[in-house]
Amino acid sequence: MYKKILVPHAGTPAGDLALDHAIHIGKSSKAEITLLHVIEDFPHVPAFTLPASQIAKIKKDMAEVTKEMEKVMEKEMEKRIETCKKNGIDSYLKVITGLPADEIIKVVKNQKIDLIVMAKRRKLKGIKGLLSLGSVSRKIVENTACPVLMIDIEKK
Repeated sequence: MYKKILVPHAGTPAGDLALDHAIHIGKSSKAEITLLHVIEDFPHVPAFTLPASQIAKIKKDMAEVTKEMEKVMEKEMEKRIETCKKNGIDSYLKVITGLPADEIIKVVKNQKIDLIVMAKRRKLKGIKGLLSLGSVSRKIVENTACPVLMIDIEKK
């Protein structure tokens, strides 16, 4: 039924739990898994407060930090890719920079993803907690046509 599963992963135990679910689904449906890590863009420097030379240096420094973060996360996520491969699942890694929800939605559209498996945290208790999703989760659910499996890390 599912051929392409997307697992947005922040490098956390919650992401690992979502990946475990995706691997289980992937084994039974012979699906491939795309593991996606999005590095959030740094806010832009307010241009009116600093001279142009300082703004250019800050932007250059931020770009270098982002590149270093990409390298670190690629290395970290490769361990998860190996777990997929040990379970007989074709898997791919994408580490990109941007706004998480927007980048996830782009990958879903561009790669024709059949299922998203992701972790969510429940922050509110009671009925409000049942009805609420985080901003990334909500945007994904509202803007994708494929099924989204939310793994509630507080229920484990």
